[in-house]
Amino acid sequence: MTKLLGYGFWNGVARLILRNRLFILFLIAGFTVFLGTQWQYMRFTYTEANLLPDDHEVNLEYNRFLDQFGEEGNLVVFGIKDSTLFTPEILNKWNALSDSINQFDAVALSVSLKDLKILQKEEDPQRFDLEPFIEGDINTKLQALALKKKLFTDLPFYEGLVYNKETGTVRTAVYLKKDIVNTAARKDFILDDLIPLIQDFEDETGITVHTSGMPYIRTLNSKTIIGEIGYFVGGALLVTSLIFFFFFRSYRATFISMITVVIGVMWAFGFLGLLGYEITVLTALIPPLIIVIGIPNCIFLINKYQQEYKNHGNKIRALQRVITKVGNATLMTNITTASGFATFILTQSSLLKEFGIVASINIIAIFLLSLLIIPIIYSYMSPPKERHLKHLGKTWIEGFVNWIEHLVRNKRVTVYCVALVLLIASMIGIYNIRVSGSLIEDMPKKTAFYKDIKFFETEFDGIMPLEILIDTKRPKGVMKLPTLKRMDELATTISETPELSKPVSIVNLVKYGKQAFYNGDPQYYQLPTSNERNFILPYAQSFSNEAGLLDSYVDSTGQYARMTTFMQDIGTDRMEIIEENLYNKINILFPEDKFDVTLTGKALVFQKGTDYLINNLVISLSLAILLIALFMAFMFRSLKMILVSLIPNLLPLLITAGLMGFLGVPIKPSTILVFSIAFGISVDDTIHFLAKYRQELRSSGWKIKRSVYASVKEAGVSMFYTSIVLFFGFSVFMISSFGGTVALGGLVSVTLIFAMLSNLVLLPSLLLSLERNIANKEDFKKPAIQILDEVDEDDLEEFNRDSN
Repeated sequence: MTKLLGYGFWNGVARLILRNRLFILFLIAGFTVFLGTQWQYMRFTYTEANLLPDDHEVNLEYNRFLDQFGEEGNLVVFGIKDSTLFTPEILNKWNALSDSINQFDAVALSVSLKDLKILQKEEDPQRFDLEPFIEGDINTKLQALALKKKLFTDLPFYEGLVYNKETGTVRTAVYLKKDIVNTAARKDFILDDLIPLIQDFEDETGITVHTSGMPYIRTLNSKTIIGEIGYFVGGALLVTSLIFFFFFRSYRATFISMITVVIGVMWAFGFLGLLGYEITVLTALIPPLIIVIGIPNCIFLINKYQQEYKNHGNKIRALQRVITKVGNATLMTNITTASGFATFILTQSSLLKEFGIVASINIIAIFLLSLLIIPIIYSYMSPPKERHLKHLGKTWIEGFVNWIEHLVRNKRVTVYCVALVLLIASMIGIYNIRVSGSLIEDMPKKTAFYKDIKFFETEFDGIMPLEILIDTKRPKGVMKLPTLKRMDELATTISETPELSKPVSIVNLVKYGKQAFYNGDPQYYQLPTSNERNFILPYAQSFSNEAGLLDSYVDSTGQYARMTTFMQDIGTDRMEIIEENLYNKINILFPEDKFDVTLTGKALVFQKGTDYLINNLVISLSLAILLIALFMAFMFRSLKMILVSLIPNLLPLLITAGLMGFLGVPIKPSTILVFSIAFGISVDDTIHFLAKYRQELRSSGWKIKRSVYASVKEAGVSMFYTSIVLFFGFSVFMISSFGGTVALGGLVSVTLIFAMLSNLVLLPSLLLSLERNIANKEDFKKPAIQILDEVDEDDLEEFNRDSN
């Protein structure tokens, strides 16, 4: 009886499941209904992912900026590059479009041709008046051309904001109310109001309107993410069901597996709503991940059931043996997989933490569902027929396993040489990996909104805001002439940087004031001298207040100033150089004892978040390796075996990293996930192989060679099945329009294939080559967990009689 204590737990679980079938099914149905009621609480993200901890200095600086000026990503732009714009019919329609947009409550301020104001100097009394650039409709082509000439030659204040002087492109800038930018109201305005108006204009004129800006990009990006969830779930179900059917040639086995994973998907959505987490580009992957990871559970359970039934023809005994023999191994493999995802919980990034929590919970949930649903449903069905068991003797799978055995038996030196070559090549590839902190690199390249991003990068040097917050450390310090001159010199440096646009700040307004003072002469668009300052600056402030722009660039106390530039989609390396150059200039212009100047903005925060994740990649992956090594130590009680088993699982990760370098796939938030996910899943093969190996050692009287070859034959088939399912399952993510998701799916798929081959070829080769140093009786004498059953039928029957 002593030797059955470990086995007894799972035998008790089997009796509990099979004796309470209806109750368990009702329990599953009830919990599914409960989680279904939580779907209403699912929220879709309306902001970019913040990868940094809340208390990180970069986040604190960004929050200080928001405290002074509010949400900075509230600008939507739409532009035209067409020579027919300055004709009466088109120009009037363009102005009508601007009028229509201005009528919506979501719009705080609009800067379009229709909204432009000309600062006009008046003598009696001495003042600046704001006169409209366009009054009424345009009736003649001569009027339209006169407006074009005036805009492009006499109004440098609006250059870079409204027009591109070199290409003739004209755009409208719409500032949304800051309190709706990160809410569903923004989505409603963009999708239901703005886009239909722009489409009507395009239909009426035949002119293409390019639309962009962070609120617009966020909205369409989120819409694409939501739309792809259905494709992922459907694709994963289709691919895995086809592969499953190909292996088992059984409609009912396929149907039962699909029911199991569909319930798992329903639970995944329910947990998202229950926990109140947003659906992001990462959490959107969890439902299809549950399908991909859940199907191997079904394969192990159904395959074992059919094997047992084929051996003795007793359906109930076969179901009991499925739970007792496969339950523990499947539990351990699911725990190691969940551990790979759970390492993200240890990061300080809320985005990755939520992904890790939901993924690990649902992996354990799909294990429970598989263990409960499959035996219970089969218990109500008729026993398998002969046609259901034909797949158990497939010759082509036997041929694959025999080839693997041949390599292990006769080609171990070749195996080691190939592994060494792959390792060296991987190191070369790793050296060439680049880092990307681009906010838009993963966005769908074929969508119209991505092409519009590139349009505005070409015409206006980008749409991603980079903010400069200047603290003068004294009230009204911004409007001091020396401060304005410092800001103007910094603006010159920014303008000379090819990746940055011409900045907008209070300096532009002051320059426009001087131009107006000199009767609109554009050559006077410059800062006033000391002598001119006293009588120009009050007018400039009056003008800016009326124009509604001053509050956006100077705070109410006059102590803080804001300079806004827009940057192109650039990599982390180039951004670091630009940041260093700007800070060098800032340190010269703004002494630390008098000023506090900070670079911030959503795009910069995202890039810093990428750096943070990369710096923590080694830590998180090391934690995953350590955690899984501890599991294996607990299961096998053999330090030597742990060291040997880690080698075949680390090599595929290095190969994948090398491929990233050779293929030009950068390290970024999406691809960082590959390593922990793949390692957590690939270790499952190691556990199955070593569990079978230990069983063979005990039954063969510790004959190592015989045990290794038997383990390759026995474990090879199930490892091949599950690896193929995982390969094609993760490949489903390659249908995504998001570059990061495509890379994630492709890289994980490749890694798992390498991991299967490594565990089937390299691991047994190492066991044979090191047979004198490992796998003796002491190494395997008292395993903490009995992963595979090692009792005989007489012991089982005796135990059942005692327990009854």
